[in-house]
Amino acid sequence: MISVLLVAHIAVLGYWLGSELVINNTFRYVSWSQGMPFNERNRLMVHLMNVDQHVRYALVLQLGLGFALGALYGFIPGGETTAWAFLAFMLAWLVFVEVIHHVRFSPVGTTLALIDRVSRYVLILILLGTGIYNLVSATAMPSWLSWKLICFAGVVSSGVGIRIALIKYFAIWQNIEQEGSTPSNEKALKSSYVKATSVLVVLWVFISLIVYLSVFKPV
Repeated sequence: MISVLLVAHIAVLGYWLGSELVINNTFRYVSWSQGMPFNERNRLMVHLMNVDQHVRYALVLQLGLGFALGALYGFIPGGETTAWAFLAFMLAWLVFVEVIHHVRFSPVGTTLALIDRVSRYVLILILLGTGIYNLVSATAMPSWLSWKLICFAGVVSSGVGIRIALIKYFAIWQNIEQEGSTPSNEKALKSSYVKATSVLVVLWVFISLIVYLSVFKPV
């Protein structure tokens, strides 16, 4: 079971990176296509939001598989029972992410999106708290894994930062829809894209650190 989950854990990282590259390239293309008719441009944006789901899937899969592996390796109490519990939770979380996407424009979608945002803040605190606690306490979890949890808190925090940056982006997008493409709107849109991409770079610095810790286990 460990071998299967380990291969899946590594494969998901490639899936995550590939999704990010496709999304960011398309995002840039849409942001710089001021000469394109808005209906066509907006159609690409809707498609982009659908593709963006893959990044959300990857985050859930990485966390679920990672914690399941931690249980199987004995770093988290409970062994195989705990591992299966993490995998079941991972599947439930994936369903939740998909439901939010499909009902996002309805009143219940707004409520579920709020729950999703709050859950990410809670997750950041859990990852950060668990990592720090295991660094300063004598537990079965090695230091490299504790640092990995702290870096994952950084990944989730960066994801929240990207969402915040995109709030302004889509406000500008609505202005373009209502007022048409103007030099000031297009300049603001590109600036917002650059800010969101800057946070994405930080996210991948954290992921690179996670890979380094997983491969070399330096501490």
